[in-house]
Amino acid sequence: MSAKGVVAVVDYGMGNLRSVAKAIEHVAAGARVLVTSDPAVVAAAERVVVPGQGAMPDCMRELAACGLREAVIRAATKKPFLGICIGLQMLFEHSEEGDVAGLGILTGQVRRFPAAETIAKGLKVPHMGWNQVDQAEAHPVWANIPDGSRFYFVHSYYVEPSEPSAIAGSTVYGIPFTSAVARANIFAVQFHPEKSAQAGLQLLGNFMRWQP
Repeated sequence: MSAKGVVAVVDYGMGNLRSVAKAIEHVAAGARVLVTSDPAVVAAAERVVVPGQGAMPDCMRELAACGLREAVIRAATKKPFLGICIGLQMLFEHSEEGDVAGLGILTGQVRRFPAAETIAKGLKVPHMGWNQVDQAEAHPVWANIPDGSRFYFVHSYYVEPSEPSAIAGSTVYGIPFTSAVARANIFAVQFHPEKSAQAGLQLLGNFMRWQP
C-alpha cells in the first residue's frame, strides 16, 4: 500500500469516526481515507486525523490499549496532523478531567469550564452548539474561512496552552478559551468540523491541501 494520498483516521474506539471520514472523502476526491486502528497504517499514511469524544481518561487508556500511542506521537512530529475535540486535548501535558496525563506534545493544561463564570451568565456545561471562532492569525487551514465563522462544539473542558504562539483560534463561552492550536505540522480544533456545515468542510479541505 502506497502512503501517497492516504489519510489515516485513527480509530481507538472513541468517537463517530465514520462521519469524519465521509466529510474528508467529500472534500478530497481521490484521497484514500482509511479508518484504522493499525499503527502501521498510521505510520505509512501521508496525513493523520485524530478525532475523539468522551472522557479524556478513557481516550488515553484506549489509545494505549490499541497500541496507537506511539504511532500518534510520531505522526504529530512529522506529518500533516489534524486533531479534533479530544484529539486536540490529548496533545497537551495534563487534563483536569480524571487528573490524567496527555501526550505532552504541546505544553499546557486541559481545564474544566469554571462553574461560577458559566452559571452566572446562564450558560450550561457542557458547551454544546454553534459558536464563533476568532482566528489568531492567517494560517493555510483557515484559508477562505471568514474570521468569526461559527463551528459546532460539544465539550466540558478546554485547552490552556502555555505558549501563546500555539493559539490559532479562540472562542468565548462564559470565558474566552482556546478553540484551535497550530504548531509546525499540527493543526487541532476543539470543535467538530465534520458537523460544522460549509465552514467545517472548508477547513477539512484546507487540511487535505496543506503542505506544512
